[in-house]
Amino acid sequence: MMERSDRAPLLDWEEAPSAEKPRGDAVEDCLSSPSNSRSVAPGLGWSGGHGGPSNPPGTGTDQALRPDEEGFLSDSAAKEVALEDSMVTWEEHDQIVSVFVVTFNTRTGNMLEWCLPKDMDLDGVEFKAIASGSHRVSTDFIYFRKGSYFGLACFANMAVESTVERGARMKSVGILSPSYTLLYRYMSFLEHQVRLQLQTPGHYSPLEAFYEDKRAVLPGGDGFLTACPANAWGPSLTTITHPAGCMSQFIRFFGEQIMVLWKLALLRRRILIFSPPPVGVVCYRVYCCCCLANISIPGIGVAVPEFRPFFYVNVADINALENELSYVACTTEKIFEEKKDLYDVYVDNQNVKTYREGLKPLLRLSAADKDKYYKLTEQRQLLLYSQEETGDCVFLEQNNRIFQTLSEVANSTDPTLTQETVRAMGLDPHGDRLFLLHLLEIYGYDTLLVSEQLCCS
Repeated sequence: MMERSDRAPLLDWEEAPSAEKPRGDAVEDCLSSPSNSRSVAPGLGWSGGHGGPSNPPGTGTDQALRPDEEGFLSDSAAKEVALEDSMVTWEEHDQIVSVFVVTFNTRTGNMLEWCLPKDMDLDGVEFKAIASGSHRVSTDFIYFRKGSYFGLACFANMAVESTVERGARMKSVGILSPSYTLLYRYMSFLEHQVRLQLQTPGHYSPLEAFYEDKRAVLPGGDGFLTACPANAWGPSLTTITHPAGCMSQFIRFFGEQIMVLWKLALLRRRILIFSPPPVGVVCYRVYCCCCLANISIPGIGVAVPEFRPFFYVNVADINALENELSYVACTTEKIFEEKKDLYDVYVDNQNVKTYREGLKPLLRLSAADKDKYYKLTEQRQLLLYSQEETGDCVFLEQNNRIFQTLSEVANSTDPTLTQETVRAMGLDPHGDRLFLLHLLEIYGYDTLLVSEQLCCS
């Protein structure tokens, strides 16, 4: 079977729509809005046995309605369709707050060449849109955070016969948005535009037209969108949409270590991922780390630090990271490894390490972890032929199972965690004991008692 690239086919703003539906639209993330027809089927977690999704491929709610069936939509379904249409309209046309071009100057270094709007505060974006070490690669893409906004920039490096430019011309074209969930839709456009900027520098009219078509409607200076329809996002405001194949490759890359990252993400630890350029695929790993910690049960996690994605960071972000209680980010700058107070966990390639004594036991894979990973890979194989190919639904279902069980026990007349209740969460009473104790402390389940049967690990 041919493996998918990390770069899913994306929408190109400049090109005429194809008669064939783009695969980037056809493959949606299972963590999208509850109004979407997809839902997490029972039994998808590693504790759910071997039962697959309730609907076989090509049947049930995932199958598109035929034209002669459209008249049978219920009122509620029709409202959901209308809501989805309004969301797409808003997302496609009203979310870009800035577009810019960054270039590398041989005398002054990275510099902002052009931007819209002209009064946008883009200080420092020149070092985010061209990652440190990018001169060693021909193309790259970078997700990053700039204040309250998120950005995506596409970088390209072209050889030129110019002594002034020292034989190479390097530029990056990027955008800013209040949300990172749909930035990938514009990657194809940005890739095309950076190539044009390299070949014909100073030709900004396509970028100007793009900004006029996609720009967000912002009130005077408070940084919030006003164009979003009321209740358009609902409870899925913080969910993550990523290009198809991202989570699948993420799991394959880390192998059994994915179980360690899952625990650390759910415990809201500060995770920093190092990699030399290109950094684009590492930004996807930041995406996927966030997916590992998703919970869709209302009210769960409101008292814990938000697990915030910073994507690519450099030395200019050190002050910002010092004030973060929980985050996941990536960098190409090795100097960060020495800044041990900035992170709890440092990831270099597949090597996950920590300098915090209390976390070191969590980094050791137990027999229970290996068993969960085996069940996870089994479930992913089942899902390849059903409604979800990336596997992140398995983590969402598992997280929901854990916190649903904890809530039920906390509200019972005997708030004691026994071996049976721990197994009902999909955890091992002995192998996961330390992780469970951390979880109870972080999420405030201090009223729960732990059975003495769980005392040995």
